[in-house]
Amino acid sequence: MEKSKHEAGAQFAKMQRAAIAKKGPSDYETRAEALRVQTEKLKALRLARDAANPPPPPAAPKRKRKTKGPSGKLSDWLDGQAKEGRRS
Repeated sequence: MEKSKHEAGAQFAKMQRAAIAKKGPSDYETRAEALRVQTEKLKALRLARDAANPPPPPAAPKRKRKTKGPSGKLSDWLDGQAKEGRRS
């Protein structure tokens, strides 16, 4: 008698699991599918927007500043300072 109760309980649990599986996708699967659909929709909208408004052309490269010619030697600078009376 005990064995038949145990078997009946196991069979009932098995039938419950089968019924749950037949119900359809679970909640997380439904949400995941909704997220995929929404992502595809947003991607299509973004691609359409980008096609309608192409990005602006890249800015022209910045021009380099002109340098003041070759720099003098330190000794020339020091001589100039001494001539001006700034160094003794």
